This record gives sequence, structure tokens and C-alpha cells, in this order.
Amino acid sequence: MARGLRVIAGTAGGLRLVAPKNARPSTDRAKESLFASLGPGPVDDAVVLDLYAGSGAFGIEAISRGAARAVFVDRDRHALDAIRTNLETTGFADQARVHSSSVAAFLRQPAPEAPFDLVFCDPPYDAPTADIEQELAVLADVRWLAPDATVVVECRASSRPALPADWRVGRELAHGDTLLVVATV
Repeated sequence: MARGLRVIAGTAGGLRLVAPKNARPSTDRAKESLFASLGPGPVDDAVVLDLYAGSGAFGIEAISRGAARAVFVDRDRHALDAIRTNLETTGFADQARVHSSSVAAFLRQPAPEAPFDLVFCDPPYDAPTADIEQELAVLADVRWLAPDATVVVECRASSRPALPADWRVGRELAHGDTLLVVATV
């Protein structure tokens, strides 16, 4: 279990989460800051997509705060095990779907459960920026995102990917070497 990894607020607030081996879980402080800046609007009854889900902490936090359901995408076996464990721990398994796939392969499929109202994209820091930009461009396709969807991209502050031209950056939240970019489509 990752030290201090937990659901911050909502119906599962305070419950501990597990993280996969070699993961870089987002800090509680970063999650708390992000969700405080989002407010309830983008989260209430949202259909959430959690790309590079890792422990599933972002999607689980969204469900805990009122999202209707979430889709989690990761290809790492340890991450998938952690997501499933965390969904069981929080009691959110019935509100979630877990896809074992790379993000690029997932985005090449028909858009299941789309359109999404809220998307979290937290790729590994060593992922090539060009790959992330390409995935964001595919995500910008109208079949994936609801009107006025919110997309959150977590990255290393020094290697922020370019966002699709029609996305509006609402805010950028810096936490150490981590940058959370919040955009509206």
C-alpha cells in the first residue's frame, strides 16, 4: 500500500487505496487542490475516463464526490489489480469498468461509454511527449467528449504536452515538479 494514498472526500472519504508497484501516485495534496479547483460542477453525475489509471485514484475520487460512473484504462497488470482492489474497497465496482489496454489502443476502438464529461490523463513522466499529444488529439474527437467536457492532464512541469488547439486552459496547478493542466473542450 502506498503511504498516505487515500480517497480525500465524499462517500468513500478517508478510505486507504493501494498503488501498483513502481507507480508514481498523485499526492493527496495535488488531488485535493485539483478537486477544490474543479468544484462540484464537472464532477456531479459525470461520466469519467481515467487514462493511465495506475491506482485509479482520480476516477475513484470523482465517484466518491458524485460522478455517475468511471472507465479506467491501464495496461500494467499490477495497476489493473490495484484498480480492482480499490474499487472493491470503496464499494464502487458497480459504477466502474476497467479496460486492460494501452491508451493508444483504447482510443482506436469505438468509444465505449462515451461521451465523457471528465477525463484524467496521467501518463508516466517518461512517456514521449509526442505520443501524449497524439493521444490527446484523438481524444479531442467529438465522439469521445461531451460538450464542455473537462480534461485534466498531469505531467512533469518541465515537459507539458501541447493541448489540442480548441481546448481552453482554465488553470494550471503546480505541485513540486508536477503540473496539473485543467482544460475545457
